Amino acid sequence: MKTDASGFTLVEIAIVLVIIGLLLGGVLKGQELVNSAKVKNHVGDFKAVPLFIYGYQDKYKALPGDDRAAATHVGAGATLVPTAATLGNGRIDGNFNSEAKSDESLAFWQQVRLANLAAGATDFSDAAIAASVPRNADGGRIGVQSAVPIAGMAGTYFVCSDGIPGRIAKQIDTTMDDGNTATGSVRVGAHGYAGTMLAALPLTGSGAVVDDAPYTVCAAF
Repeated sequence: MKTDASGFTLVEIAIVLVIIGLLLGGVLKGQELVNSAKVKNHVGDFKAVPLFIYGYQDKYKALPGDDRAAATHVGAGATLVPTAATLGNGRIDGNFNSEAKSDESLAFWQQVRLANLAAGATDFSDAAIAASVPRNADGGRIGVQSAVPIAGMAGTYFVCSDGIPGRIAKQIDTTMDDGNTATGSVRVGAHGYAGTMLAALPLTGSGAVVDDAPYTVCAAF
């Protein structure tokens, strides 16, 4: 008895492969667009902080976070009162990722928001502080400090953002600086800054930046 064998023709197989290729290409392109959007978001964060500083200084002749007369300048909402010994010294004292009410780096955000220079919550009470601190597109902290965060950097203020994947950190450096994570005004260090100066991590070799690992990225201004 004659039976007909069934199966895929070469044309059908070719069509399936083309479709798979298009789907994979679409996924890769979509991921590229997501990464590109994240890079733009991060770069925007870095560039916005100096504008907050200059805007506040122009308006009140004082440095946000370091402002002795913050309550007079921005109102009674300026509930954070940093350590008196460092107020008015021309520096933003404290770690960029601090949640300590005595640190100027935290008061910075309440003051620039009350001055209508930056968007965000102004309630930094104990119950609200974790939700009020600024975060980046990857969920990490972003902030500013005067102490040098990563070895070899030079500047007046340093804007830092943590929890950033290595592949995004590299693109940020390429967009804003020289494309080398260990040199220039933008550098990449280990995730988890705690006040001790970090080592700048290279693109290649021992201790190089890994695409999927989280890092701290800092820009000098």
